[in-house]
Amino acid sequence: MTDPVSAATKTTGLPGLRGHDHTGLTVPDMKQAVDFFENVLGCEVVMSFGPFADDTGTFMTDLLGVDPKAEIKQITQVRCGFGSNIELFEYSAPDQRDLKQKNSDIGAFHISLYVDDIDAAKAYLDSRNVATRLGPLNITDGPAAGHSILYFQAPWGLQFEAISYPKGMAYEKDAETVLWSPKDPGK
Repeated sequence: MTDPVSAATKTTGLPGLRGHDHTGLTVPDMKQAVDFFENVLGCEVVMSFGPFADDTGTFMTDLLGVDPKAEIKQITQVRCGFGSNIELFEYSAPDQRDLKQKNSDIGAFHISLYVDDIDAAKAYLDSRNVATRLGPLNITDGPAAGHSILYFQAPWGLQFEAISYPKGMAYEKDAETVLWSPKDPGK
């Protein structure tokens, strides 16, 4: 198995790469999003700041590639367990769109959260009236054998996946490098 510290000193790729720090998401309503991340998912708000705008120049376009009149009303960073962080943005912009993406759309994404007991996660989401899809689905064949998945959605449509592989996945037995692990990083 590749040591994560020595992997960070690779000579190819992005110089100094250490890992995934956060994923940024634009949400329609910060209060609703924070409520969902804190009170449904159990994440912790670490910090909030903003607003950011430039009424006269092109700062927003130059920095972020958005309409020059776009405003970031608020940015909130949340932490979910000991994985990477999630950065929530609430924007207003003259050209803002509501994508209503599907997982099959090019450029689409979802957030996967590791859970210890996927059946308990499903029961909990159902009890909170969170929209879930078919599942949990237990993967029994191929390199991903040993894990279970369940897709669900935030009230504004953001796709999530609950995933669990308490005994690992089949590919790990011969892998030089393994994917992120839910095991306590201090052990």
